[in-house]
Amino acid sequence: MKEWLKISCLLCIFGCVREIRPSEPYVTEYLLGPWRNITENQLTHDVYPVGTYSYLVQLVFVFLITDFLRYKPLIITIGATGVIIWSMLIWTTSLLSLQILEFFYGTYMAAEVAYYTYIYAKVDKKYYPKVTSHTRAAMFAGKLVSGITSQLMLYFDLMDYKQLNYITLSTQIIAMLWAFCLPRVDKSLYFHREQVPATDQTQLPGESNLEVSDLARESASKQPGALALLWQHFRSAYTNGRVIQWSLWYAIGLAGYLQVTYYVQVLWKVIEPEPDMAWNGAVDAVLTALAALCALAAGYLHTGRLNPRTSLLILAVLSAVEGGCVLICCWTQDIYWSYVGFILFGALYGFTITVASAEVARNLQEESFGLVFGFNTLVALTFQSLLTMIFVTETGFELSPVGQYTAYAFYFIAVAVLYLISVLVEYIWFPGTTSEKLENSLE
Repeated sequence: MKEWLKISCLLCIFGCVREIRPSEPYVTEYLLGPWRNITENQLTHDVYPVGTYSYLVQLVFVFLITDFLRYKPLIITIGATGVIIWSMLIWTTSLLSLQILEFFYGTYMAAEVAYYTYIYAKVDKKYYPKVTSHTRAAMFAGKLVSGITSQLMLYFDLMDYKQLNYITLSTQIIAMLWAFCLPRVDKSLYFHREQVPATDQTQLPGESNLEVSDLARESASKQPGALALLWQHFRSAYTNGRVIQWSLWYAIGLAGYLQVTYYVQVLWKVIEPEPDMAWNGAVDAVLTALAALCALAAGYLHTGRLNPRTSLLILAVLSAVEGGCVLICCWTQDIYWSYVGFILFGALYGFTITVASAEVARNLQEESFGLVFGFNTLVALTFQSLLTMIFVTETGFELSPVGQYTAYAFYFIAVAVLYLISVLVEYIWFPGTTSEKLENSLE
């Protein structure tokens, strides 16, 4: 087996195992069940928001720490915090312990950037498209197994909501131990860069070895430091109009997606307080499969075939449709229609976020995808925190679950209108060939 493929397989096994969390589709059912003395209001306003804020704050530091520590320790941290989280879910009962658990959940999610960027430091650039698809596919596979497992365990009455946590804890222990098997990273993009050899410093007749050495040191000293290179890449990316345009869509879309998925179990609990059988696991499995197919379709249908303006127009329309799907989720009294709306929303998001990611990467001039991905996610979490403060917590409107999801639906519709206007303005300002020159100048 080729070395790059071996490393990719090792990382993908970690990603797949880590995503096998069959208790996750039923975490709200579990927390509001007889195992804990907590109300729906406390869960929505006092517990879940802690995870959102924790994720935001920790992500600020995680990217630089990941680069400085060279990825592997942070991947181990993902497994370790997973063990802590599900141990606390099983063996603690207080409200405070849940809030502490949410802090660790923020670490668990923030450190995920190490999983996505580790592979780029270990393989040659020509393999980037393949290993990117491998790592994404591994996570989709894990989520699919997770959803199917949880639903079968409950359908055949083999486990209850609490017992599902034991499976999740086991997979997190396996993932943590597997992370130790990953090859260490010798270099990183900023703090541990590969030294450029002074190959051009050929010794000339009459030139001493000392003079050649001095020239080599002078050449090395001209390389920018870690923070200078970080700023150089950041400025190069975010002075590009297309990168800003697509990054903003990426951040806004991700923020809405996180908010919709984070509280959907609470919404379902309101629509169907005492279900005979909660089909959350099956919904998760179907959504994952469709999202994976849509992401794959986006890669084949979009790449190299559509210009950015057409892509933006398509995404504006799909964003409006996503808003409609969220309305289906919350304006129905039939839990099954709510499931359908959520599945369609997730599938469409899988398509649109793939297109946005591809466009961001296509317009980058430096090897700075990790930096841009991390910063865009930070912006997304800032938007998500604002949505939480405005619609969920008592500092804002403190809407009911149905009211919250109505607001999220119109959030996506507003995004669609915003980008539709931006496309129309661009058509007016840069018509015909002038627009094509603009596109070429941005690549």
